[in-house]
Parts: sequence; C-alpha cells; structure tokens
Amino acid sequence: MGFFKGARSALDAFRNLARTSARFQQGPRIRRAGQSGLASGASRLAPDVAPCLPLVPRRFGCYGGIGRSQGNPLSSGARRFYYVDRYQVQHFQPRGPKRWFRNPRNVLIVVLVGSGAFVTVYFGNLEDVPYTKRRHFVLLSRDLERRLGESQFEQIKASFKGKILPPIHPESVRVRLIAKDIIEALQRGLRHEQVWRDINYASPEAFEGSERGAHDTLMALSDKTPEKLGETWSREEELLDDRWVDQSRKKGHERGSKPTTSHLEGLNWEVLVVNEPVVNAFCLPGGKIVVFTGLLEHFRTDAEIATIIGHEVAHAVARHSAETITKNLWFAIIQLILYQFVMPDIVNTMSSLFLRLPFSRKMEMEADYIGLLVIASAGYDPRVAPKVFEKLGKVTGDSALRDYLSTHPSGKKRAQLLAQAPVMEEALTLYREAIAGRGIEGFL
Repeated sequence: MGFFKGARSALDAFRNLARTSARFQQGPRIRRAGQSGLASGASRLAPDVAPCLPLVPRRFGCYGGIGRSQGNPLSSGARRFYYVDRYQVQHFQPRGPKRWFRNPRNVLIVVLVGSGAFVTVYFGNLEDVPYTKRRHFVLLSRDLERRLGESQFEQIKASFKGKILPPIHPESVRVRLIAKDIIEALQRGLRHEQVWRDINYASPEAFEGSERGAHDTLMALSDKTPEKLGETWSREEELLDDRWVDQSRKKGHERGSKPTTSHLEGLNWEVLVVNEPVVNAFCLPGGKIVVFTGLLEHFRTDAEIATIIGHEVAHAVARHSAETITKNLWFAIIQLILYQFVMPDIVNTMSSLFLRLPFSRKMEMEADYIGLLVIASAGYDPRVAPKVFEKLGKVTGDSALRDYLSTHPSGKKRAQLLAQAPVMEEALTLYREAIAGRGIEGFL
C-alpha cells in the first residue's frame, strides 16, 4: 500500500514538471528594441506571468523571468532583474558602470575628483629651468631620474669594459680637470646668497649695449664683411628662433620665479673617457659624464673640450632627459588618438616633424646658452663656443635639411645664433671676472 502511494506521488510530480516545461516553451518572449514594448505583449503572457507585470515600471524588472506561482516547483523566490528563455537573456535594469554613471551626482563626483587630481599633479610638477626661466612640466621624480642615470652609467661601464682609460691616463686626467672646473663653476652659478644681476635686465641702456656687443662678437668670429654677412644671415628667415629665451626670461623675472636646482644637490659626479673613435660626449642624470676619444682627436684645446662638456652638463641642469620622457608620454597619447582617424605611418611622420624634432632642437639651444655661461664662469673663453659648434657640424656632416630633419640644429646655425645672442655678452662679463680671480655667484 505504501509503495502504491509513493509511486502515485512520483507520477503526480512528473506531471507537474511536464506542465511547467510546457509553460517555459510556450511562455512569453520579451520584444526586441524597436518593437512596441513590454506592455504591448501583455495579452500574450501566460496567467502565471501576469502578476509580475505591475512590478515592471516600478522596479524595472520582476521576481524572475516567470512569476512566482504556487504550482511552480522551480520558483526559488530569488530577486532577479532579467528574463530568461531559450534564445536570449534580456535585462530589465542596466548593469555595470553604465548604470552607475546614469546618476548625475556620481558623474559630478568623478569630474571634481579627476579635475582636482589633474591640477594637483600638473602644478605640483612644474619647474623653472635655470637661466632661461622656461617653465616645463616634468612627471618623472628626481630620485627616479637619478637612479635611471646611474643604472645606464653602469651599463655603459659594462659594455665598454677594457676600453675605459685609467684615471692616471693623460687624456683622462685632462678631461677630469676640465670637468672639475665646470662643475665648480656650476655650483657657483646655482648659489643664491649673492644673486648676480645680468646685463640683459640691468637697464635698457645695458640691453642696447648688449645687442651691439653681440654683433661685434659675431663679426669678430666671422671672416666676412658686414655686407656679405647680411646677405647670408637674416633673423627673419631663420628657422630656429631664440627670441623665446628673452620672452621666457622676462616672464620669469616678472613672476619672481626661482630656478629648480634640487636635482643637482648631493650628486656624485663621475667622468669616464672611453677609447672609441666616436665623436660624442654626454652627461647622464645624476652627474655621470662620458667622453669618447674620437671627440678629443678633433677638439684639442681645453676651451673646445670645455665647451662640449659644458653643453652636456647643461642638459642635466635643465633636466632635459626627464622632460623628454614626459613629452614622449604626451606624444604617444596624441598618436593613439590620431590613429583612429589617420594612417599610422602618416601620424608617426607628422609627429616627428612637428613635435619631437622641434622640441629636441629647442632643448639643444637651451643647453648651448646655459653651457656658455658655465664655461665662462669656469675661466674658458666663451667666444670659442660658436667656432666649436660650427666645426662640430662639419665633422658630423651638416646638410641643408638638418634644421628640419635632425634632433640637433646645424652647427652653422648654432654658431650664428649663439654669437649674436645677448647671452654672449653676459658670458664675456663672467669670463672677465673669472680670469681676474673674482668668481660670480647666482648667474643661473
């Protein structure tokens, strides 16, 4: 008797399950986008689903794809906001970040927090370059920049192992003594106990004298007559314009800006002379100077070597390496945006011609100016510098397109700009004081 009752209960459960399966297969389907909507299909809904409809406009959904029916053994009672059938899953309520951003208050919070973070990061990383007073944005921290320079320096020592001249080698001693003079002059120029008032901003009369003196310097360095010089040299036709230096310095004086020099404090300066026929020298962040013997074969005098080392040290003073990394990050973001509209090859070419290369040439000009003041304060004649850059251009191979397609300006253009710029008169003043035994502080 008990077996008969159990079998009958199992049969009833199986029949209920069959009815439920039939309702699933014949149940209502949610209309796709563009149809009349959920309410228009209410007449075709099964009776068990009808109790669910009043919840749709109020809750953007209901308690499951099927209304909770007393005869439905599969109804779990869990709260869901979607409808399930054999073909698709249709959500009544937005899911994920899209739902979160539909709240205006959330959007306002994101905008305010994002704007505050951007302003804090931007203005917290603005710095003023010594001498030019150019304000630039550097995202790389000073400690990280120094560690990167030291790491690269160790890699250079490992790669040129066996080719580095010993400290007692005559060429190594000579380069180290020149570098020592430049570093001491740099430290004097960064002191602020006794700020030097340069001739360019002392008075209008001094500025006029500076322009005239710069012209005389250019004439002394050139073997051309004034008439021939005017035919070949015109500031209006010059691709590289240094007027931004005067404008930047005037703005810096007006806002009372102080140059950023904390990255130069406590540096362990090191000098390596590598026996390689390469006409090159550079200064890594952290005070690591590398000079190749190929450069010493073309520039034999101390003033010529000091000019090149001073230029490379000026790159470290202005944090050009860290600024380049920051600029490349912005350039990469711009390129990724343009890739959506323009072919990648065209974007890469245009970004190099109009962004990367002009920026690099501008930094070279800035390093020329700062280096000129440093070598003059070290007791080396600054009037040698234009000839050095002109000679360097001939050695490395100047061309008519170098001012457009190179990271460095042509040697001839650099020489002409540097010789006639007001900075030459400032450098001559520092040089006269240095050879007289009176070092000037605070000129950077």
